[in-house]
Amino acid sequence: MCLAVPVRVVEVPEEGKARVQVGSGENYMEISTLLLPEAPRPGEYVIVHAGFALRSLDAAEAEESLRIFRQIAKLGATDDRDLESV
Repeated sequence: MCLAVPVRVVEVPEEGKARVQVGSGENYMEISTLLLPEAPRPGEYVIVHAGFALRSLDAAEAEESLRIFRQIAKLGATDDRDLESV
């Protein structure tokens, strides 16, 4: 099963790319934004799968999705270390 997750755009260093924050920690990655109709701006959220932004979403929708992912992670966590990157 594949999962696309919401991430927050931190910066857009060049056309077609964005640096995003994954989860609530200090996890960052560079993604492609070439599939989006418009380039995202820092602070906006996008759904990412396999390194590609698939669509933009508003902050409320992103936060709700992240809240649900955190609840799922807590159900499967064996100790607090499993939750550090969620």
